Amino acid sequence: MELIEPTPLREVLVVLPGVNGLSIEQRKRLTIAMELVANPSIIFMDEPTSGLDARAAAILFLLKRGGEEIYFGPLGQHSSHLINYFEGINRVPQIKDGYSLVTWMSEVMTAALEKILGVNFTEVYRSSELFRRNKPLIDELSTPPPGSKDLHFPTQYSQSFLTQFMACLWKQHWSYERNQAYTAESFLFKTFIALMFSTIFWNLGSERRKQQDLFNAMGSIYAAVLLLDFRI
Repeated sequence: MELIEPTPLREVLVVLPGVNGLSIEQRKRLTIAMELVANPSIIFMDEPTSGLDARAAAILFLLKRGGEEIYFGPLGQHSSHLINYFEGINRVPQIKDGYSLVTWMSEVMTAALEKILGVNFTEVYRSSELFRRNKPLIDELSTPPPGSKDLHFPTQYSQSFLTQFMACLWKQHWSYERNQAYTAESFLFKTFIALMFSTIFWNLGSERRKQQDLFNAMGSIYAAVLLLDFRI
């Protein structure tokens, strides 16, 4: 909760994207938090900063193409620390006044510029004072405290079947409760379909003298299931 910072949202319902509940940025952080709960050895994330606001993206570290780390540290006001770090590398072009920081970083981190300058940003970061400050902290956080054990559950599922069933039932109940307009519309639609099909195919099941009668019954069942399932 402290790492992903969803504490102010702990009682908020997820609900529908772009309509109510959590925003896109908050949903992405919630998804990452849910994966971290399982204490995985490694997490592969595809564009984890997409959809995040500037403040949420600022707590993530910087990677270049290939997944190699080239910066992790404070940004400073108006990203001054980040700019000073890269401008301090020999022959790196300085950012122009009013120039977009994202565009400048995209131009600086290209493999073509590394080849022209004859530098490797990964090696520069690993030999920097910033990396030497971060390394002990990473080692400290990567080492389990004495007496700790790996996360383990004695059974395949952490909760019993009845507990899972009640949780899913409660979740589905609130799903319908939060979308009362859709629930009412779906109920009326299914009622109308049921009345229409019962009228059209009235007493169809009792007619089984010909092969076509069986095909008609099967067709009516298929159409009913298809239309009812479409609005669930």
